[in-house]
Amino acid sequence: MSDDKEMAPVSTVAIVGAGQAGAEVATLLRQHRHQGRIILFGEESFLPYMRPPLSKAYLAGEIGADALIYKAQAAYDRAEVELRLGSRVAAIDRGAKQLLLDSGEDVAFDKLVIATGGRARKLDVPGAGLRNIFHLRAIADVELLRPQLCAGRRLVIVGGGYVGLEVAAVAVKRGLKVTVLEGAPRVLARVTAPEVSAFYERFHRAAGVEIRTGVAVIGFAADSSGAAVGAVQCGDGLEIPADFVLVGIGLAPNTELAEAAGLAIDGGIIVDAFSRTSDPDILAIGDCAIHAEHGFLRRRIRLESVPNALEQARAAAAFIAGKPVPAAVAPWFWSDQYDLKLQMAGLSDGYDELAIRGSTNGSSFIAFYLREGTVIAADAINRPSEFMASKRLIGDRIKASAAELADEAVSLKSLIAAAATV
Repeated sequence: MSDDKEMAPVSTVAIVGAGQAGAEVATLLRQHRHQGRIILFGEESFLPYMRPPLSKAYLAGEIGADALIYKAQAAYDRAEVELRLGSRVAAIDRGAKQLLLDSGEDVAFDKLVIATGGRARKLDVPGAGLRNIFHLRAIADVELLRPQLCAGRRLVIVGGGYVGLEVAAVAVKRGLKVTVLEGAPRVLARVTAPEVSAFYERFHRAAGVEIRTGVAVIGFAADSSGAAVGAVQCGDGLEIPADFVLVGIGLAPNTELAEAAGLAIDGGIIVDAFSRTSDPDILAIGDCAIHAEHGFLRRRIRLESVPNALEQARAAAAFIAGKPVPAAVAPWFWSDQYDLKLQMAGLSDGYDELAIRGSTNGSSFIAFYLREGTVIAADAINRPSEFMASKRLIGDRIKASAAELADEAVSLKSLIAAAATV
């Protein structure tokens, strides 16, 4: 995908999608001394904001909308970024190098960055269109959901992933009767070891959340009004009464705009290490993009995380500025539930050995995942300093024994130092 034409200076960079990834690439371009226009399009009317707190502090009312803002207006003013908020891009004309807006306006570009993110997946089952069935992806979703959080009401959450468990923690604190339904045999099944899943299930149950695993949701039944949800129907014939429902079953990447423009799509917009798509003048970053081969993981993967989105934004801005630096950092994630801060680095799938440092009976431990003696991932609960060390262990592909990792008398820094002398 590389040629001299790609590295030539460009005049106008258009960015479609005003989330954290779009905001980051817009301001970084100016830091890289890009001299031309930078136009950032966003469908929402808000300044680009952080989505992770939506299901945590923002839903709980602990912070206001202002605290979600990723960069203040002054940052865009200084960088001379043209913000086009409340603007929807309807189509990309690659031949003419133009964006067609819903308003009918055409906007020319030299380079285009697609940062359209994703949307909450919906259940395709009978009754899915009833009132009081919610999803959580944007500020507007929280504004609809928050008034429902009244003590004594019955909330059923479909999905035992990050979002579902975070909302469960907020709701049960408010005095709601909360039931979490998970189709897999355990919560967080795709991202953690059984020991970590069991820890979270115990913690939630102790807080009053009912968790049912191995449950298939086959439909929603209406209440007496016939318009709103009254119960969740499960495959085993069980009906669970509900005053409202949150569906948190993952994210679908917003690839339609790219697909209509003829870009290569396969579970996301396919990009290389520099965030380039199959069109050398179009890049894609964030949740909508899938790495053809991730620079660190060395395999095809689409990552749903803010750190990954920002790393791709950095790679895209550097490439457009003519200073290509590939994205090659170990992925990491986080989740806040109750007083538990879960920080995760690397990906644990394919591990062949697990080391637990600390006790899962308490509220502070770290789980290390190894493959052939190399640390490939870590889940840290309330261990921020050791999490930082674990990122180094993973990023440097350091070999260590499970016994050393589990032994709290052995400092993680000593393992890093020992590896450096080999």
